[in-house]
Amino acid sequence: MNNSVTNTVRLLWAGLRALLVLTLVTGVIYPLVVTGIAQGLFSDQANGSEIKADGKVVGSSLIGQSYDLPLKKGQETPAPDLKWFQGRPQHGLGTNSVNTQYKLLLSGATNRSADNKDLIDWVKAAKAAVVKDNSVNGYTVKPSDVPADAVTSSGSGLDPDISPQYADIQVHRIAQKNGLSVSRVEKLVEDHTESRTLGFIGEPRVNVLELNIALKELVSKS
Repeated sequence: MNNSVTNTVRLLWAGLRALLVLTLVTGVIYPLVVTGIAQGLFSDQANGSEIKADGKVVGSSLIGQSYDLPLKKGQETPAPDLKWFQGRPQHGLGTNSVNTQYKLLLSGATNRSADNKDLIDWVKAAKAAVVKDNSVNGYTVKPSDVPADAVTSSGSGLDPDISPQYADIQVHRIAQKNGLSVSRVEKLVEDHTESRTLGFIGEPRVNVLELNIALKELVSKS
């Protein structure tokens, strides 16, 4: 009987010591080491890839933003503010309908097949809007000029980047709306075009938030 109690106490004490050691190692030491390495070597990424303007955090380079006009009375969908570069459509975004205590934005894909009528209608309407919005005096956008990323959303609906082709067809509109020369806006796009990662991964891209921040600075100096 005494041996049984002694063995039980010994096993419980061994289990408690293992719990304390593992808690210290995996719950304290390991997170501190990983956090220290991340902050030391990858500080920007570890802190959310924040983008600052005028000394304030205005977003993340990893998450797209909308550049829309305020909703007018009776409007359900805001119109784009055409003085800014526009990002990809956000058809995959939804709203939280489960816990209505919080106003949340849910990201995701449309999950519609390529022959889905709703998707086809969205793409046609988006292409027509891109052609109309970006055709200005002396410059006309043809439907064949419109790249795929201008009329389709990404898997998350939050893609922060657009293709250089989509940025290029917006240049004349941006120049006209902001009283800038086309050449200056073209240079702005060129300066903010990133090449493929490591030279072969992905495609060339332009971060819309960073481009619009640079545009704001250019306008303020003009």
